[in-house]
Amino acid sequence: MRNLRTLSDCESSVTCAHCALPVDARPFDVSRLTTPPEPGRVAVLASFALPPEYCGVLEYFAQFTDEQANDPARIQTGGFPGGLTWSLRVNQRAVAPYANLGHIVNPWGIGGFPIRLRLDEGAVVDLAVRGESPRRAAVGLVGGRIVGRYWYNRAFGDVERAPAERRA
Repeated sequence: MRNLRTLSDCESSVTCAHCALPVDARPFDVSRLTTPPEPGRVAVLASFALPPEYCGVLEYFAQFTDEQANDPARIQTGGFPGGLTWSLRVNQRAVAPYANLGHIVNPWGIGGFPIRLRLDEGAVVDLAVRGESPRRAAVGLVGGRIVGRYWYNRAFGDVERAPAERRA
C-alpha cells in the first residue's frame, strides 16, 4: 500500500510529487537596502527578470525600514507627510492587492505570509517604494526582498534529459 511518492520519484517526473513545481525549478532570492527615495521618486528595492522561455512563481516578499526594525509597532509608512508607499510590480504594473501599500505587510526577518503569484514567460518582478513629500527624517534605511522559483516553459518545446544517475 505504497501510495506516496518519494523525492527520488521526481527525477523522472515532469513535476515534483511533493510541491507540484517542475523538477527543473530554480530559486531566486534578491534583496537590497538603500536610503529612502526623495519625494516623488521611486526606488526599486529588489528585482528579478525571468530568462526568455522561462516562467515562474513569486513565493514571498518582505519590506524593511530601520524605524520598524527598532520598534515593531511602526508598520505605518504612508498617509502622512514624508511617508513611503510600497508596490509589488510585474512588468512595471502594480499587482493588486499589493499596490500602493502605506504600511508594512511582510516585515523582513519575520516568517510573513507566503504568496503564489504566477509569473509569465520573461516577466520582470520587483518590489518598489515611493517617497512622499516632504521627506520624513525618521526613516533612514529601507529594504526589500523577493523570493521565488522559475523554470523552463515546456510550451517552447521539450528538452532532452540525461538519464538520472542510479543511487547506491
